[in-house]
Amino acid sequence: MKLDDAACYQALVSRDARFDGRFFAGVLSTGIYCRPVCPARKPLADNCRFFSNAAAAEAAGFRPCMKCRPERAPGLAWSDGKERLAQKAEQLIKSGDFTSLEALAERLGVTDRHLRRTFHETFGISPVAYAQTQRLLLAKKLLSSTQLPVTQVAMASGFGSLRRMNSLFAERYGLSPSRLRAQAPKGEARFHLGFRPPFAWHDMLAFLAGRAIEGVELIGGESYSRTVRLSYQGQWHKGWLKMQKHAERPELIVTLSDSLLMAVPPVLAGLRHLFDLDADPTEIKGALGGLAAANPGLRVPGAFDGLEMAVRAILGQQVTVAAARTLAGRLAAQGEPCQDAPAGLSHYFPDAEALLALGQDKLGELGVIRSRGKAICALAAAMIEGLELGPAAEPEPTIKALEALPGIGPWTASYIAMRALHWPDAWPYGDHGLKVATGLADPKALAGAMAPYSPWRAYATLHLWSTL
Repeated sequence: MKLDDAACYQALVSRDARFDGRFFAGVLSTGIYCRPVCPARKPLADNCRFFSNAAAAEAAGFRPCMKCRPERAPGLAWSDGKERLAQKAEQLIKSGDFTSLEALAERLGVTDRHLRRTFHETFGISPVAYAQTQRLLLAKKLLSSTQLPVTQVAMASGFGSLRRMNSLFAERYGLSPSRLRAQAPKGEARFHLGFRPPFAWHDMLAFLAGRAIEGVELIGGESYSRTVRLSYQGQWHKGWLKMQKHAERPELIVTLSDSLLMAVPPVLAGLRHLFDLDADPTEIKGALGGLAAANPGLRVPGAFDGLEMAVRAILGQQVTVAAARTLAGRLAAQGEPCQDAPAGLSHYFPDAEALLALGQDKLGELGVIRSRGKAICALAAAMIEGLELGPAAEPEPTIKALEALPGIGPWTASYIAMRALHWPDAWPYGDHGLKVATGLADPKALAGAMAPYSPWRAYATLHLWSTL
């Protein structure tokens, strides 16, 4: 990413939140790098060097600011495929899914040489260096936000040993992990996820509340809670989380059960996708024009778990939102009970193996009609065989793979792409609500009306739905 020094300095001086996460400023006189919104006294322009990501700043010898906390900065949304390979690699690294360059390249279906070159062209640094910075920032976050033993922090952050983490802290940050540990608050572990304002928080909660799966998700007042069961670093991690908006700062506050502290990267990555925290409202408003004028903070709800969201989409075919929610709750009740969770959370949503084990007959007993039961079983089988439903998946081949399954047509596949794949240009083809909002009953005419909003048709969809 090319950066204009004058524009970056102006954003730094004015603490412009629109640029938060888009660049970091390294200050030569202090050796520290900061977010544009840092509250510290602003340096002279000649003392500043600008970087498109934290890893590049650290590679240049700067250490993270203790005031603005670079690890809390929002990320970047991607609207086209020019840098898609590098973006997919970044998504996997941030979710903690990185063991080696060779393994990452194999996962993405390319050579390690091609991945290294493409990643460097996009981020200005190698995937290995980027991953190392992510591990350090995660360790910094865990040390200052939790009471996890330092050895467990090293393991949870992806370091092979405590000695390796201590060495890198001394080399990069000039301090010991114990110094950060002294700052950690007592009580429940809390993490802060930054976003670019505005954020239509109540609209987001209302959307999720109407589709919340009983026993798995709970929206109460100003917060979102859910149960979590996921595999990370070869182990299953189970627990619950709660999320609420900070009263003053553009951040969401996440509270995790202690049982999830060894799986922080995929948990926080899932929440960033679910709440669309990397969106840039200014860019989207500029592209959508008057359509977004009434509510520029409207975001596209993603998915914490792709399979869960996809099953919910299948259950919602040709029935009301309320009816689909009832069916999803019955299905969730077949999952593993969640122990020691807050009131209102009782079960983990069944994984692919559990869904397949239920079979069509049991799904029928729960009220799921045979065609949708068959679609759910086929989807579960496809997931077991390797179908990926997450932001790192390629949209077009994934949509084709979904449409090849029984009971999944263009509407369902594109809706899954919009939410589970978090693809900003996906939209539910032929959607009834969009037909009503636009007054266009013909699917081709509707597609023509949506075309000018590309590559932000997912956001156009949410804005059109909001008019109903």
